[in-house]
Amino acid sequence: MSFTALILAGSRAEGDPLAVQEGLPAKALIALDGQPMLARVVAAVRAAGADRIAVSASHPEVAALAEALGCEALPARGGPSESAAEAFRHLGAPMLLTTADHALLDPQWVRHLVEMHPAGADLSVLLARRETIEQAAPGTRRTYLRLADGHWSGCNLFYLATPAAGAALDLWRQVERDRKRPWRIAARLGPGLLLRYLLGRLTIRTAIARLGRLAGLRAEVVESPFGLAAVDVDKPADLALVRALIARG
Repeated sequence: MSFTALILAGSRAEGDPLAVQEGLPAKALIALDGQPMLARVVAAVRAAGADRIAVSASHPEVAALAEALGCEALPARGGPSESAAEAFRHLGAPMLLTTADHALLDPQWVRHLVEMHPAGADLSVLLARRETIEQAAPGTRRTYLRLADGHWSGCNLFYLATPAAGAALDLWRQVERDRKRPWRIAARLGPGLLLRYLLGRLTIRTAIARLGRLAGLRAEVVESPFGLAAVDVDKPADLALVRALIARG
């Protein structure tokens, strides 16, 4: 199956602490084993089958690198959700969405998501269980959703299979806009879903399906058997872990 891929590589307006630490203008340019982080992600999605790759970039050096790697450079917008929505209108479906800081990205993870995408679904998201992650990367600190069927972490991999999936990006933009007003996000979910969560009865698939229905589409979960799929580079400890894992092969 052929698909397009979008790699979000925008920078924060105030600058990224990891980029500053490395003396670089953008996190996507951080070198890992002599190769910019963005180049590793591009190579992985290309090897997985992407026949068209775009990079949403806010810094000229990142855009130049994207073009040198044979990708389209798209201007980043006000935030990741807005950048993704604009790119989806340009690229169309099916589209794989990931991030430039997914430094360990493996083509097998991408193929797993695309191949396991449920028939008839508009959108699927790759998630990993805590025990799977900790087995692959003992001691790593991730953010987990604690639900009735386990503790889950995102893997920064989304498959937008149909044009209807664009509505999920619009919902993401609304949530991003309201991130400092959590009561508005809670109100969108509805009291029934919140009650099930508080009672410990909410499962990950129910939660994702409900979010999909809020956007008017069918959203599904694909479970990752690859624990490292949940490891991205958000903080210095992540960067140290990724470098150590790459060094060990």
